[in-house]
Amino acid sequence: MKGIILAGGSGTRLYPLTMVTSKQLLPIYDKPMIYYPMSVLMNAGIRDILIISTPQDTPRFQELLGDGHQFGVNLSYAVQPSPDGLAQAFIIGEEFIGDDTVAMVLGDNIFAGHGLNKRLKAAVENAETGKGATVFGYYVDDPERFGIVEFDHEGKAISIEEKPAQPKSNYCVTGLYFYDNNVVKYAKELKPSARGELEITDLNRVYLEKGDLNVELLGQGFTWLDTGTHESLVDATNFVKTVETHQHRKIACLEEIAYLNGWISKDEVMEVYEVLKKNQYGQYLKDVLDGKYKENLY
Repeated sequence: MKGIILAGGSGTRLYPLTMVTSKQLLPIYDKPMIYYPMSVLMNAGIRDILIISTPQDTPRFQELLGDGHQFGVNLSYAVQPSPDGLAQAFIIGEEFIGDDTVAMVLGDNIFAGHGLNKRLKAAVENAETGKGATVFGYYVDDPERFGIVEFDHEGKAISIEEKPAQPKSNYCVTGLYFYDNNVVKYAKELKPSARGELEITDLNRVYLEKGDLNVELLGQGFTWLDTGTHESLVDATNFVKTVETHQHRKIACLEEIAYLNGWISKDEVMEVYEVLKKNQYGQYLKDVLDGKYKENLY
């Protein structure tokens, strides 16, 4: 399976913070925001990743992440000239995807929770064994701001509606999607919405109407954060700091994930440690190498 991180957009809701830099390069506690969605793909076992961003921000991501070898992954880059919708990512990434299945995660989404990795790998398996698409639902208090899923009495998804005036449930579709190879064809067949975008909700509806959409609910014990406002940026930083302080384990430490997956060697982690050893991130890497933590990452 291939992976796409969509890290475009102009970030106007975060002005003046994002007037000269991408939202996805802003810090969430001790890591750039893009580390968090990248960790989700890596935890799903995905190593070929395409980062799609704006013409001006793409070189900044390349400067930060390079070709990905330090994380045991293969990174490539593509430009989305203007924000014409999330589903456009599959058209931009057509050549990258090739004949493979693909997962996409939004660059400003953070996911955490015990058992998440198992759910990610199940979603990969679904796509690779011809069981269609998987999206993840999450309870929200303000459903009119999201793409909302309606369920029947047996808990099966029966409709998806973008930013509904009268929401049919409180479960929104988060910014993490797993698709079979049909996604490129379906994306090309979409018509732009009233706001001129190729909507991800319309793409998911295609799968739903064909009976090929699996909606996995992230319930109690899972956290999903969409960091699009000043307030949510602070919430995300506070959440990550609190979890890491109390659980003594990092969220989205890419070197740790790569090392535990066997994608990079102890020596390669030590190289990173030498650069970061004056702060707690570097010290954490040393603790990982020293075998201080006995349980595997969730």
